[in-house]
Amino acid sequence: MQNQKKVRAIKKFSLNIEVRKNPLFYTAAFILFFFSVFIFSFTSKFYSFIESASIWIREIFGTFYLVLGLTCVLFLLVIAFSKYGRIRLGNSPPQFDRMSWIAMLYSAGMGSGILLRAVQEPAFMFENPPLETSYPNDIIALEFTFYQWGFTAWAFYGIFALFIGYSLFVRKNNILLGTSLPQLKKIRGIPQSIDLLTILTTVFGLVAAIGLGTTQIEGGISHLSETKSGTLWIVLALVFLICLLAFFSAYAGVEKGIKRISNLNIYCTIAVLIFVFIQTDIIEVLRQFFTASWYYITDFFQLSLATGNFNPGKKFLTDWTYYYWAFWLAWAPFTGIFIARISQGRSIREMILGVLLLPSLGSFLWFSVFGGTSFNIIENMQHYNGEFRNVFTSIFTFFEYFPLSNIINIGIILLLISFLVTSVDSAIYVLSMFSDKGSENPKKKYRLIWAVLLLIFSEAIVILGSVKPENDILDAMQKFLIIGSLPFAFLTAIMMLLFIVELRRNF
Repeated sequence: MQNQKKVRAIKKFSLNIEVRKNPLFYTAAFILFFFSVFIFSFTSKFYSFIESASIWIREIFGTFYLVLGLTCVLFLLVIAFSKYGRIRLGNSPPQFDRMSWIAMLYSAGMGSGILLRAVQEPAFMFENPPLETSYPNDIIALEFTFYQWGFTAWAFYGIFALFIGYSLFVRKNNILLGTSLPQLKKIRGIPQSIDLLTILTTVFGLVAAIGLGTTQIEGGISHLSETKSGTLWIVLALVFLICLLAFFSAYAGVEKGIKRISNLNIYCTIAVLIFVFIQTDIIEVLRQFFTASWYYITDFFQLSLATGNFNPGKKFLTDWTYYYWAFWLAWAPFTGIFIARISQGRSIREMILGVLLLPSLGSFLWFSVFGGTSFNIIENMQHYNGEFRNVFTSIFTFFEYFPLSNIINIGIILLLISFLVTSVDSAIYVLSMFSDKGSENPKKKYRLIWAVLLLIFSEAIVILGSVKPENDILDAMQKFLIIGSLPFAFLTAIMMLLFIVELRRNF
């Protein structure tokens, strides 16, 4: 009996030492676990809370989100074309070739989202033009889709890639955001608070993607099996599968796991794009691509500030733009850190322009092909009954108009799984870096722990999304993300100012 007490005392003492050594990790883990238990126990009350809070935030801070998005784009362009753009992120040559680099940043940054919205979003904009302009419906639909998936989204990612890349490879600091700028270290508790906020925001954004992605996969399975979609236990099982596969990939590391899956995703995505492209009106799709891209660039300032004829109204902004900006902000910490991690050896100019332009143009072409083809299908229907309105099944319905539809749809489901795994394994790796005091090669025990925590929290969020039959998980995620990303939006604005001070002081 005495020996058992001694063993328990030793274990308790060892745990206390471990907590004191790594308070950031244990604080974040406790908060997330508490949140999960609370959501499981009081699902309806929590949903009501986020519903009220999100409405208040959108009313008060909606314009702030728009201004911040435009500011991030302009900030990055000024840095890229200034003398600071020549600063190299480290002295070694790039670790990854350009194709692998683009594949990894695109897979981590957009991933399954381009499959989720490939048809539904352009088709919705085509049916319900957000603006009253002289532009044809197909062009305004694509232009607005480009706006929501283009430069601003990647600017949010690029901002944090810049902060971390500079800290890691120029200042020779660790990867923790809270210590990335010297001004942050001067105030006691601020670095730890920023790192904690970064971890929580990362998790909020990631579980939203897991919830939406697994619900779409379930929608594809239901479509193929001709059964009713929305089976909760299937979604929960898919969440477990995604987190399990992501753990194995993150456990293997960047070079062996994440890089290989990212490259596979890009090759499969290009194959799907070509499959649709060669069977549609190529000339018409290219015309729409170039025209909508040109209008997007020339209208960019008005779109970004929702001014004059380019104000789609508060309801549209609430349902679409504010939600998207909150989503990109929530993904900015881990995506930015991951981009910085794989950009070693490149100049700041190359990293910024690569992040802003290449993925954006890829997204524009993607939405032009799928959107333009869906416009053509809708116009050739005798009666369009909203076949493409369901965000979770629209792409599977879309492929019913092509040969080998069942085979292609099975491939889409597998690609969705692969994209989700890439996003989750990237996040597990980055979260493990934070938990291991900024180590670029974090201990594998942290990768396991974060995989388990993400699994628990994601299951809780999926259950939250099913609390009201009249709403779907997308509605729950919109509300949750707008709340979760607001503190990080303010942090983004503050860090841009501090970063300018840092550059002017040292260069």
